[in-house]
Amino acid sequence: MKSGEKFSRKDFLKTVLLGSMILLFLQYCGKKGKLLLLKISGTNHILGHRLWAKNFPQVSEVIHKKYLIVGGGISGLSACRFLNQHNENDYLVLEMENHLGGNSSNGQNQFSKFPLGAHYLPLPNKENTEIIDFLKECGIYQGDDENGEPVLDEYQMTFPQQERLFFKNSWQNDIVPQKGISQATQKELERFFTMMDDFRQKKDQQGNYWFAIPVHDSSKEDEVIRLEKVLFKDWLGQNNFKSEELLWLLDYSCRDDYGLGIDYVSAWAGIHYFAGRKNNWSKLYKDQVFTWPEGNARLATYLSKYTEGKQLKEHLVFDIKANEKVEVLCFDNAKNKTKKIIAEKVLLATPQFINERILSHRKTFSFQYVPWLLTTITLKNEFGGDEELAWDNVIYGSAGLGYIYDQHQNINQITGEKVITYYRSFSTSDCRKARKKLFSMKENELKVLVLDDLKKAHPLIEDFILEMQFHKIGHAMIAPIPDQIFGNRTKEAKEPVDGKIFFAHSDLSGISIFEEAFYQGIKTAKQML
Repeated sequence: MKSGEKFSRKDFLKTVLLGSMILLFLQYCGKKGKLLLLKISGTNHILGHRLWAKNFPQVSEVIHKKYLIVGGGISGLSACRFLNQHNENDYLVLEMENHLGGNSSNGQNQFSKFPLGAHYLPLPNKENTEIIDFLKECGIYQGDDENGEPVLDEYQMTFPQQERLFFKNSWQNDIVPQKGISQATQKELERFFTMMDDFRQKKDQQGNYWFAIPVHDSSKEDEVIRLEKVLFKDWLGQNNFKSEELLWLLDYSCRDDYGLGIDYVSAWAGIHYFAGRKNNWSKLYKDQVFTWPEGNARLATYLSKYTEGKQLKEHLVFDIKANEKVEVLCFDNAKNKTKKIIAEKVLLATPQFINERILSHRKTFSFQYVPWLLTTITLKNEFGGDEELAWDNVIYGSAGLGYIYDQHQNINQITGEKVITYYRSFSTSDCRKARKKLFSMKENELKVLVLDDLKKAHPLIEDFILEMQFHKIGHAMIAPIPDQIFGNRTKEAKEPVDGKIFFAHSDLSGISIFEEAFYQGIKTAKQML
């Protein structure tokens, strides 16, 4: 408007209205800006990929140790605990990441801790005394009552509501589909779970369970091994299991524990998911699990006390040679220098695809590792409305595995924001291709991928989102495909080199769960001693 020009009431009201609209628009944009706060984190694959180039500086420091543990995940930490308990304290742990724990790691924001990998531990079988001893050491298991029932810290276990399933447009308790299923489906569900109960108790003539934890204790009878040579999907077809709801449940279960679904895992692995856990330690708590806002990072923290003053983080091992002693070259990423560590014995608590790169004559085993995406979402407190969030929230037919409510065990009233973590494995015949695709995806692509899944149950979830953090794990877990667990490749991969280099990792069990990683560390530390 030119200076001195008349300004009518109509123009004034129009300007005020327009100004109000602009202000509302700017406020809306500000809110939307918060909604679209996106971040990506992940394992340090950039440093890890330097193993291919090996363009490291010359050695500038030499360290002497009796024992060297490479890898600060659960297997490596478990080995440290065993050494310490057997009065061996001359050891050192090297870890590529800037933290210990491996897949049992966590993040934290102003509202909650949250897992960046494994997030719970089922109650152990009574036969697994080493895990039970560890739980006692942590104060989680507090002894037995007068009836011999274990006394457990209930604050470290799932509270009600433990799990729910979004099925046929509404939430139901439990993740077994129930609402409106056919009589034929109900009969199949009953028949399947009856078979699993039989498998759970089944033993061979030597008294070994067909399906045990650790898997090393399972029966090696021919009839059992044959189950590991066929696909779970084929075994289900041979036993006339065909209902959509049952097959979905089994596929979800396998993706949840193994990363791959029924089309890819062995029948042995599929059955083990249901039959490996005996539910025989506690009658009172048998359907619950131990869990924490930070997931299994809580357990990694307990184990990490055995590495105090004995750990070097951001150290990438890139070459190992066994002579009279073992010479290990590692790159200190923080100080940009190379160190040589000379040890009597070395334990590689690292996956086999890494070992193949750092041992020049190591055979290539071509194990398959499944990529995973975790997405931690901070939401306005109003999210969920009248519906109580369960600890585990699963969506029927979803490509993902649902989400966990990270503040589930908070005994105080949640008046701030809510934090959930969404899990997704990439169940495919080509894990390498899926891994490349995952790492190529940017923030907005990941946002669409995740929200398209969650909107099946929560159409308006985007209105509540304040922040999304995407965490990529390229080689999250070993895939228990046929012949992986009991096959010759795995047997060869377990063999020590010259009695000086030893191997401990959950990929040598063929199943990536806490108990297997914990067992691998103990077993291999025993071998070293």
